[in-house]
Amino acid sequence: MTALDMPDRSAPPAIDLEELARLRRRRLEKLGAWALPVLVVALSLAAWDWVVRVNDIPHFILPRPGRVWSQLLADWPLLSQALMVTLRITVFALALAVSLGGGLAVLFSLSRWVEMSLFPYAVVLQVTPIVAIAPLIFIYVDSPFVGMMICAWIVAFFPILSNTTLGLRSADRNLEDLFTIYGATRWQRLRYLQLPSAMPYFLGGLRIAGGLALIGAVVAEFAGGVAGRNGGLAFRILEASYRLNVPRMFAALALIAVAGIAIFAITSLVSHLALRRWHESALTRER
Repeated sequence: MTALDMPDRSAPPAIDLEELARLRRRRLEKLGAWALPVLVVALSLAAWDWVVRVNDIPHFILPRPGRVWSQLLADWPLLSQALMVTLRITVFALALAVSLGGGLAVLFSLSRWVEMSLFPYAVVLQVTPIVAIAPLIFIYVDSPFVGMMICAWIVAFFPILSNTTLGLRSADRNLEDLFTIYGATRWQRLRYLQLPSAMPYFLGGLRIAGGLALIGAVVAEFAGGVAGRNGGLAFRILEASYRLNVPRMFAALALIAVAGIAIFAITSLVSHLALRRWHESALTRER
């Protein structure tokens, strides 16, 4: 073998231009996922401030973003305590919706008769406005916290139940036949086939139920009229409206929005961590 036949080990490796373009697009998408929402929010705040300043709108009608931020800092001890009350109701209601909704969905998958008996009542709870049910709940329940938690649970319960029920019935029919051939028991079929199949549906319902639980908690606070130290952000909004303290109203609304975004982000992270290794919806797509 001559020197001309020997491979040149000092030569740089060949560059895959398509792979480089794919990596560049992926980096741009990751950057855009954070930069674009921040840019939209910044432009919206700038437009808001410009409209108020140009039209000389009084702060008791529409405050400037800077004034809302100052009010949030000034009232942080008061608003943070109210935020904790609202979040506590939301978390307890969501946990109750997950346990009861998921458990009832499993029961529905095991017994068609139970589903036909109870599912219509779940639909009734879903379609009945919570503001119509709340006064009755607060009459029959002594504890204001328990009453508000029940109201928030009613709002968050149905997405968990319906999505999980749908997921339990969405198992691959071929795999069901295979389980039947091998003589799997009902519990083995549930554990190894139906529950993994229902997991993406359940997690999708969880993301929906998280936001609905927060909405239900706020509506329940409005309906319950809980005041003082036990009052949440809804009570602070009502209190500020009576006093025409519009900057505090905007500050409380901003905290509710941030809480909703945080809940959605947490439930989305849980969904991603649970599905990233095996489900198509969470796998990285090569482009």
